[in-house]
Amino acid sequence: MLSHLNWMESRARLTPDEIAIIDGETEKKTTYQELNERAGKWAVFLAGKGAVKGDRICLIEENDGVYFELMFACAKLGAIFVPLNWRLGREELEQILDDCRPKVLLYGSPFSKIAAERSFRVETIRLESVEFHEEAAQHIKHISVKEDDPWIMIYTGGTTGKPKGVVLTHQSVNWNALNTIVSWNLTKDDTTLTYLPLFHTGGINALSMPILMMGGTVVIGKQFEPVTAIRQLIKHQCTIALFVPTMYHMMIHTEEFERAEFKSMNVFLSGGAPCPLSIYDVFIRKGLPFKEGYGLTEAGPNNFYIDPEDAKKKKGSVGKEMMFNSIRILKEDGTEAGREEVGELLISGKHVFAFYWNDPCSTSQSLKDDGWLYTGDLAKRDAEGYVYIVGRKKDMIITGGENVYPLEIEHWICEHYDINEAAVIGLSDEKWGERVAAFVSLKTGAVLSEEELKSHCQLKFTNYKIPKEFHFIDSLPKTDVGKIDKKTLKLTYEK
Repeated sequence: MLSHLNWMESRARLTPDEIAIIDGETEKKTTYQELNERAGKWAVFLAGKGAVKGDRICLIEENDGVYFELMFACAKLGAIFVPLNWRLGREELEQILDDCRPKVLLYGSPFSKIAAERSFRVETIRLESVEFHEEAAQHIKHISVKEDDPWIMIYTGGTTGKPKGVVLTHQSVNWNALNTIVSWNLTKDDTTLTYLPLFHTGGINALSMPILMMGGTVVIGKQFEPVTAIRQLIKHQCTIALFVPTMYHMMIHTEEFERAEFKSMNVFLSGGAPCPLSIYDVFIRKGLPFKEGYGLTEAGPNNFYIDPEDAKKKKGSVGKEMMFNSIRILKEDGTEAGREEVGELLISGKHVFAFYWNDPCSTSQSLKDDGWLYTGDLAKRDAEGYVYIVGRKKDMIITGGENVYPLEIEHWICEHYDINEAAVIGLSDEKWGERVAAFVSLKTGAVLSEEELKSHCQLKFTNYKIPKEFHFIDSLPKTDVGKIDKKTLKLTYEK
């Protein structure tokens, strides 16, 4: 394969003894040379199982260095790495396996029961049972791999219906890494900690792959626990880290966070879901650099950059597009949105995905106009060109003919001292078409009435934006990556 595509081999040649991966639980360290050698052994093993270019290789496992070993093994073979969400039920996993038809399904011991499902109709191999022979260290025979060949396929969460296989080519993955390195000023001295699932793009592509390309270090966390995460950040002198807002919320309410100084941290990143502005305030008061990002599996996921100092003044903004990607914001009539006008966000660049597996219809709906990705997200630019994500297009509420953007209301509700989390959705209404409904959880020990919360909303919003009903619940439902699951809320409360 082309040497610049097999870049882990190049990285191992340049910095063989530098630490690539640290297991946050066992403290086991893997150098770049060891990582490349392990990838080579896996490639030979998989080839011995009959895997050839284009075959899908599935994995069910907790966060572990084996994800990267298999990822780079597939790069050597020209195979497609398909990490599976182990939190899915049997029926959903069966649906995915039927869709991608893998050559083999590799699994860790904790998932033996899942892998034993007879309905999966695929050869299953327990990771712990694999033995490499000495001759496996030899180079596999030359395989022609091109930039537009698929490398990684990530299935979307399925909260909007049947999971779709997002096909990322070598070009998609590598250009996201390069764009992130250049735009975010990453170096070989960077260390990140990831608790984000490695079966999602946030865990793989947001920071891990860019930092590995630069020769830095990735510390892998398994089950997130806030105090442990804080200690890991300090112990390994992490410089950059990405967490979802739910994780930050848990972290900032610990005594450990109050005591910690985070001397090595250059920036804390929030992603995966809109970040409550109250979390910004906590980091700003503590003097810690904090900013928010935007991404999706189909594009990168990295698309924007904002300097932490600007993020203080532009709370909620994801910044401006990065070096090697372009964006457009289009109104409903297809014309370009002006400053402060809301429209659908479009993204183009070499980091954009190639297609949805076995789904040409969805591909044509998302990729149009010479490669522009229609994200389905609503955004706007301010007078200085900074971009703000307003919400999902499908989440926009139309009540009495007026457009209501839930994120705007959620941010304001969360400004109330007693609010822990909030979600705003539209529920069917005979008179208005949709009515605005708010779902909130309170901080421990807090007492708040519906009238008090309604009065809080009246301080900022005109009448049609104020929720017609407030639901106080102990905990808002979440997806497997920590996003508030609005689909579940709607299904539960729709009448």
